[in-house]
Amino acid sequence: RNHGTDPRTRMTLMRERIEAMKAIWTQEEASYAGKYVRFERILSFPKPAQRPYPPILVGGSKGAIFDRVLAFGDAWLPQFRPDTLERVRELRVRAERAIDVQIIGVPAQPVALEQIRDANVSRAIHWLPSGPMSTVERDLEKWGSAIAALDE
Repeated sequence: RNHGTDPRTRMTLMRERIEAMKAIWTQEEASYAGKYVRFERILSFPKPAQRPYPPILVGGSKGAIFDRVLAFGDAWLPQFRPDTLERVRELRVRAERAIDVQIIGVPAQPVALEQIRDANVSRAIHWLPSGPMSTVERDLEKWGSAIAALDE
């Protein structure tokens, strides 16, 4: 509601917006007719470099997230939590196709990076702290050390 979307219709709206974007990205002259999204014969250029379109990353970790990832997405983008890697395995069991996983908020810990690598996660994203350059550099050094320890 805070962002102007009725919570009761948000999943339908999200599905229609994704379908509409795919139409714009893949059709020379795109049209789309849904309950909430509707347009006729529009042109949009340039088209994305990725074919047939950029990957659709679906974020979230709660509720029916796997239903949304499997229905709309090419990848899952969860926040790192203690149960995230178990949930990655659960998603892959449910999926009938390859689903990429990219995890955000990964701690600068070699053990976490090793577990993520072993789970065949394609990207580990580490949040950098806000603050002066010295704070950011210290955190980057920790991240670099964790990566280096992983390769040892």
